Amino acid sequence: MTVSTHVLDTHRGRPATGVPVRLDRHDGDTWQSLAEGVTDDDGRWTALGEAPETGTYRLRFGTGPYFTGLGVTTFYPEVCVIFAVADGGTRQHVPLLVSPYGYSTYRGS
Repeated sequence: MTVSTHVLDTHRGRPATGVPVRLDRHDGDTWQSLAEGVTDDDGRWTALGEAPETGTYRLRFGTGPYFTGLGVTTFYPEVCVIFAVADGGTRQHVPLLVSPYGYSTYRGS
């Protein structure tokens, strides 16, 4: 599966290194975990495998542990981004811009 993200810490003006990330797929009434890891030194993480099928996916970002590690209080201990894949087999890139009191996301290329 080729789902990737790039987490940028807008509070510090640099990539967010070491953010826990988990990819889930919606399966009926529950979520199935597909992959997990942490962002690299450039704030990037990629779930590798087969091309994503159509369906609903969720990226869960451990923003609480990230900001705690920096000694910063955050209002959002976790950020979940739920997105729909309408065209299976295509690469999905979902960036996250995060600060202690806000976040933003968009479909990347």
